[in-house]
Order: sequence, then C-alpha cells, then structure tokens
Amino acid sequence: MNGQSVRPMRPEDCDTVIQILADSDPWKTLGYDHKDWTRIFCPIPQGRESFVAEAGGQVTGIAVIREKFLLGDYLELLGVAGWARRQGTGRQLLTHVETLVFARTKNLFACVSDFNRDARDFYRKQGYQEIGPMPNFLIPGSAEILLRKSAGPARS
Repeated sequence: MNGQSVRPMRPEDCDTVIQILADSDPWKTLGYDHKDWTRIFCPIPQGRESFVAEAGGQVTGIAVIREKFLLGDYLELLGVAGWARRQGTGRQLLTHVETLVFARTKNLFACVSDFNRDARDFYRKQGYQEIGPMPNFLIPGSAEILLRKSAGPARS
C-alpha cells in the first residue's frame, strides 16, 4: 500500500476505470466489455458513491456503493487493475468503503461470482459471510453469491 490513496472518482478517471474493468476477470467471463463499462461510467454513475484507489498518480482500482439496500448499503463494484493486485489495493478500497458505510448503517452487502475463488477468499478474510447463491443471475450455469458484513443488528 505504499503511496496509495483513495479519493472520489472524477470524470477524468473514466477511461482508466473502463480499461481496468474491461481487461479483467471476472468481468470478461461475465460478458462485460468496453462498451458496457463506457455506458456505466460515462458519465460517472449518479445516485452512487464512486471511489478510486490511486498510486503514483495512476488509478489502480474502483469501488462503487449503492446506499439503502436490505437495511444496509451494497458494494456494487470492487475492481483492481491486474497489475496492481496483491498489493493491498482492494483491501484499502474496501476499508475506505466500510468506514463510510458503517458510520451510517449496520450492514454492507456485496456479491461475488461462484467461480471467482480469489475474490471469495478475499472477502472471507475481510470478515464477510456468504449468505447464499443466486443461480443463473448473470450468466447461465453460474451463481452470484450474496455476501454480508455486519456491525450488528439493524435495530437495537
């Protein structure tokens, strides 16, 4: 994590974010391409919080949060450039997101593809529980697994 920081996404980050996502799995396996990411990120998604990780002035990752999902918030997207993986970027982005989310609500949800073992292990190490699969949610023959990390019950 040397020299890495997290900041809100800016319009000038769009091309780099699109390239990071278009070049990496699980997105390629799920059928997302450059055109899909351009539609999603140009302009920056409204009604969501979008953050980028940056090192040496270069964007290394992206996180997008949707507020108010199942008595919590939803981490809609977490992606790290292939060349920047295993350097703490994902953990730094996730920690930033969790700090914001748990200041306002008790639950953070995410999804991970059943075939994405690295991501499943990553989230497990960060304290997420697998709630259950959603079969054939994005592509035939594969499931998205709903994850949850909690700071306690929604009601006290």
